[in-house]
Amino acid sequence: MTSIDAGRAVKALWWLVLIRGVLAVVFGLYALFSPEAALLALVFVYGFYAIMDGVAALAVGFRHRRTSHWGWHVAQGVVSLVAGLIALFWPGPTIFALVLIIAVWSIVLGVSQIIEAFTARKHGSSSWVWLLVGGIVAIVFGITLLASPAAGALTLLWVIGLFALVFGVVYIVWAFRLRQAVDAINTL
Repeated sequence: MTSIDAGRAVKALWWLVLIRGVLAVVFGLYALFSPEAALLALVFVYGFYAIMDGVAALAVGFRHRRTSHWGWHVAQGVVSLVAGLIALFWPGPTIFALVLIIAVWSIVLGVSQIIEAFTARKHGSSSWVWLLVGGIVAIVFGITLLASPAAGALTLLWVIGLFALVFGVVYIVWAFRLRQAVDAINTL
């Protein structure tokens, strides 16, 4: 592929990067200014995904019932269907469960980072302090989520919203820079 071919490809597709950025900014603003609705929307998206995943797993399981592992597909399908239905019909408990899962994950991650920090220190690494601080922050974050799951859910959504907003702006800037680069190549 020549640079001219690459330039043509980028020129034809730069707007996809722009659309991705605009959608991320819109979602980020929605998450920041309407966090309850955005959180509910995320739960519903998860619910529909889990149901579709469950149906697909059941189809694979029943289609391959002559193999030895078909039962696992059926079990996965049933679990996904149940999780999806719970998310759609009981979104409140789903949000609560999600926050608890993230809290436990954060605490376990923090403990493992602290252990890794002391191991890195023992081996003379200078980055052990950052691992230690990261581990402590992760544990504090997890404990905070456990102590106040409702506030934790909104905080998570604000973090996601800020991330989406920054991500979107970066992609919008990148899209226009791609277009400018292609225009510069075409003028040569």
